[in-house]
Amino acid sequence: MPDARESRTPDFDVIVVGAGFAGLNALHSLRGAGYRVVVLDAADGVGGTWYWNRYPGARCDVVSIDYSYTFSDELYRDWSWSERYAQQPEIERYLNWVADRLDLRKDIRLGTRVVSAVYEDADATWTISTEAGDHITAPFLVAATGCLSVPSTPHFDGLDRFQGEIHHTASWPAEGVDLTGRRVAVIGTGSSGIQAIPVIAESASELTVFQRTANFSLPAGQRENDEERVRHRKASLAQWREAAWNNSAGFDFEPAALGVDDLERERAYAELDRRWGRGGFPEIVLAFDDVFKNREANEFLAEYFRSKVREIVRDPDVAELLCARDHPIGSKRVCADTRYYETFNRDNVTLIDARATPIASFDETGVLLSDGRHIELDVVVMATGFDAMTGALRRMGVVGRHGTTIDDAWASGPHTYLGIQVVSFPNLFMITGPQSPSVLNNMILGIEHHVRWITNCIDFMRRHGLRSIEPTPEAQSGWDDEVRAAASETLYPQAESWYVGANIPGKPRVFMVYVGGFDKYVRTCDAIAEEGYEGFVFDGPDGAAALSRSGIATQ
Repeated sequence: MPDARESRTPDFDVIVVGAGFAGLNALHSLRGAGYRVVVLDAADGVGGTWYWNRYPGARCDVVSIDYSYTFSDELYRDWSWSERYAQQPEIERYLNWVADRLDLRKDIRLGTRVVSAVYEDADATWTISTEAGDHITAPFLVAATGCLSVPSTPHFDGLDRFQGEIHHTASWPAEGVDLTGRRVAVIGTGSSGIQAIPVIAESASELTVFQRTANFSLPAGQRENDEERVRHRKASLAQWREAAWNNSAGFDFEPAALGVDDLERERAYAELDRRWGRGGFPEIVLAFDDVFKNREANEFLAEYFRSKVREIVRDPDVAELLCARDHPIGSKRVCADTRYYETFNRDNVTLIDARATPIASFDETGVLLSDGRHIELDVVVMATGFDAMTGALRRMGVVGRHGTTIDDAWASGPHTYLGIQVVSFPNLFMITGPQSPSVLNNMILGIEHHVRWITNCIDFMRRHGLRSIEPTPEAQSGWDDEVRAAASETLYPQAESWYVGANIPGKPRVFMVYVGGFDKYVRTCDAIAEEGYEGFVFDGPDGAAALSRSGIATQ
């Protein structure tokens, strides 16, 4: 009688879910290592979040020469970005160019939505089921599903009665939406809303902005790329990579060595004004070396931001509404904008404080506010963000060992080892998963590091004849402690942000990002691998006993 462990031959060696930056990189790396790989994505094109987020004004808030793959000198050299901060269409073109340049499309199945992923312990194989009813198997499953990929839409009474158009920024129609001369509401003033509002205001006859929480935003300093700077970067990519990999945020800059007490207020403001004119997150938010840990320094910088809002917005009441006060600067995502605050000087733009005057309900023609006002609308734009960090994996219907669901495992918040694996889910790897540096560091380098680590891990298992890998409960618990300890030394947990799941009703309030430093994180992960994957357990084709002689930890 054949061993149940060998009862079926998998369709592939690795299944990757997601065809954005992470999925394309994973496919290229794993295929190059000799594995049979397939990438599944619900979209009709590659791009991941940059396929879906097509809203007006959508652009990256990381400078484009830093928002590029660095694993290939040739790719980096042969693509040129047109602007300092690339817009969505250009980023989507870039990812399509990469897919063609590396001949990736032949191993990508688009229009394929995953509805369940079930691990079979008997043969150490994942079975992926799709919306179309297909079933695909592989020993390894890689979740390249992104940190911001599941849109969040709050419940509003009567929204289904509204006869106008409703669009979410994270699922914007590919053909676009004509807002010319129309009465538009934008609900939400996070990053997507702050980017979209100035553009929508230019074409809408009336724009009503519903703001529940004011955010800190700064000028992006958008402009065409400096050709000389680009040439220098391409010529010195190796040096830049070395500096970035050894940087606490994965870039080639360091926070200014300037404490609040080092300069009097006037000189400090003058320095900030100089940086404000250049624009961009590093220039301003990292003006002080202790802004994320020292409340006094943080408040000093926050008040500077508020002073700029008061300078820009002519109506003092509107200006005060736009001044963020309920969280330390940086503890929520600081946005980069193009004339966002100036937009509220337009006659066709109205700001509603949705905390003081919430939406009571929708009807066929518009929205009724709690104070009795009714606003007629043609289009509602939901800029209400995402079920961040954990939403994509939970939506996939992931079931691990002994029927454990990812919802069960994360009932009190995400628990991982290194943000890469989860106890009871063997051979499931996450790229930039919760409890990794992910969204608070250079995302592209974070992806490249995880892809390299995962590829090397699977290679290690192949060399040693190992069937499965997962963390020990003790290692996972230890990493939970490490993530919490790093966060507790900062001001991040003091905000009700999507970093802690505060935007999703009922979601556990747990800080989900490792903020101990990208460079430290990379060294930690790499040292664990070099030491034989300390904190992980393996299983081989003949069970644990055969492996005990090799000195590798087994189940």
